[in-house]
Amino acid sequence: MADLRKRNKNIIRNEQLKNDLNSSKDKQTTKNNLILRVLSRIVVITSLLIVVYFTSKNDKLITFAKQSELLAGKGQIIDCSYEYVKEIDKYEGCFPKDCKRFVTDTVISERESEELLQIAKKGLKYGGSSGGASILDLHNGALSKGKYFIDIYKKDDMKNLFSEKDFNVFRAVKEKIKYTISHHFGVYPDKIYLTKPTFFSEITSKNAVTIHDEYWHPHVDKETYKSFHYTTLLYLSDYNIDFKGGRFVFVDDKYNRTIEPRKGRLSMFTSGAENLHYVEKVTSGVRYAMTISFTCDINYAIEDPSVNKYVH
Repeated sequence: MADLRKRNKNIIRNEQLKNDLNSSKDKQTTKNNLILRVLSRIVVITSLLIVVYFTSKNDKLITFAKQSELLAGKGQIIDCSYEYVKEIDKYEGCFPKDCKRFVTDTVISERESEELLQIAKKGLKYGGSSGGASILDLHNGALSKGKYFIDIYKKDDMKNLFSEKDFNVFRAVKEKIKYTISHHFGVYPDKIYLTKPTFFSEITSKNAVTIHDEYWHPHVDKETYKSFHYTTLLYLSDYNIDFKGGRFVFVDDKYNRTIEPRKGRLSMFTSGAENLHYVEKVTSGVRYAMTISFTCDINYAIEDPSVNKYVH
């Protein structure tokens, strides 16, 4: 009888332990499920907030320069970033009277724009990025080819690809742009120097393959390229005619401002954080442009490209 009571007590104790263990597991499972539900809701809410943020920013686009407009000149004065002022202040004659962005369609002629476009195409046909963005740099000879770059000045099949006439066109346009910067930003023309990189770009709708193809990320030129003080862009094709997408976007506090590329259109701006910007993805066609950059630091100055670049 005593043994029976003992066995019953053990059975009851085991059942209680089993129930306690199951109860503990149930509580842990409930707790885990609760955590998962909370995390999933956080992810959903965060995703919705991101979508709402970017959608609201896209709804607040102001077209600064339309492709259909012929602009003698249109500018916007903005506050200089602290870092830009601090850095450029040491260069006498190169400090801008205002930080700004400025667009004009009357500096570069139709003939010059077409000649530059043909120069770009002549070189770019020998290359082509695996992704959607290709560049041709006449200064150092860099040409996008697959995932990498080749040097056009060292390739036997590209010897004498560009003539002295081609380089003269580049130099003439560069000088026009330099004096336009001098006039609109109030700096001395002999105090700003051509710097690198200065290049042609060709953008298509192909998917990005390398980081070099991802041109659509917001960025500050001065942070990307230490030498930059004044950035200029010369468009060599037309938005909504030669390509779709691909607008240039200044990222401002309340509204983003867009520039629609127009062949021969020149855009200029100070290269500091006051001009955060990006390029929309090109969705069809081919977008051609030329970036011509200037520095106040003579140590970063580069020579104009010429036939002397070819290795004989």
